[in-house]
Amino acid sequence: MKPLTGLKILDFSTLLPGPYATMLLADLGGDVIRIESPDKPDIVRDLEPQIEGQSAAFRYLNRGKRSLALDLKNPNSIEIVHKLLEEFDIVVEQFRPGVMAKLGLGYEQLKQYKPDLIYCSITGYGQDGEYADRAGHDINYLALAGISSHTGRVSSGPCLSGLQMADLAGGSQPAVIGILSAVIHRTRTGEGAHIDISMADNCLALQPLLAPGQLNGASDEGLETHFLNGGGFYDYYPTRDGRYMAIGSLEPKFKQQLLEQLNISELGALDDCTLKDKLQERFLSADQSYWIEKFAAADACVEPVLSIKQAAEHPLFKSRDMVAHSNGAELQVAPAIRFNGHSNPLPKPAPLLGCDNNEILKQLELL
Repeated sequence: MKPLTGLKILDFSTLLPGPYATMLLADLGGDVIRIESPDKPDIVRDLEPQIEGQSAAFRYLNRGKRSLALDLKNPNSIEIVHKLLEEFDIVVEQFRPGVMAKLGLGYEQLKQYKPDLIYCSITGYGQDGEYADRAGHDINYLALAGISSHTGRVSSGPCLSGLQMADLAGGSQPAVIGILSAVIHRTRTGEGAHIDISMADNCLALQPLLAPGQLNGASDEGLETHFLNGGGFYDYYPTRDGRYMAIGSLEPKFKQQLLEQLNISELGALDDCTLKDKLQERFLSADQSYWIEKFAAADACVEPVLSIKQAAEHPLFKSRDMVAHSNGAELQVAPAIRFNGHSNPLPKPAPLLGCDNNEILKQLELL
């Protein structure tokens, strides 16, 4: 039995923040039903590459879930949701504030049917405040929260990330924390909750090393001004073949190992900026493969920058069984949370749109 076996979640979300949150819950044993529009399917389904009619990304984000296709503008669909609430007592939604209420599915409306309902709303800017009704994306939340102001290069300005930090670290993961906290609270008190997850709010909170100082008199950090954002030698260094090495050798013992492996121990007293120039010269003198071998046995916090495909073949992730086969030849990243030293097996594949309608409606005695 998985840790969250018994939790039952209705997922009204699409795209990334909500689906990733409910994937985490499903990976840990939660019973998740996606409530999907029959004529406006999640656009993530259509991304490339496609596997058996759905994108690889969709199949990852929605593994272990069931799909119920409902037109939420149809009163009969609302009655089905009310019926589901007899058993499914956690709701995740990702619409702009007020949309679910217009459909008759807002928190205040649904708790009339389920007083101890846990209802999690994930939005860009929260359920109230100046920007509550404003549209936004990952890049906007990072910009407004100050993260973009100190992430990037002086020569080129703020940089985009291949990771949707605001969506995932500012939306999905706080949502899971909020939901599980509300479950514990309900167990103790019998009370439900409406959880308000603002991705912008959580991005502001994701800066524990910089925000406290700047809120209390320190100067604003900018691009490459802090020792962790390129202002020191903690950085990425290009190699002769156009690849990169990641240098995190901050502590004295790691810095010493770094310099010894590079045969420049005598440069340890240099200031960070001068040392950084010397490190760049050294790493540019050989290919990445040379430096990987050079630092393989060194305890120096020096690692290669890998592609996702290379990461999947790296001894670290292979030894942790972090890439597994799902549904035959398909590969997926495995659930990353472990209990008692055991890896978490992959859930069943993601559902096709509405494929579980008959089963669910029969269980509700509506067919």
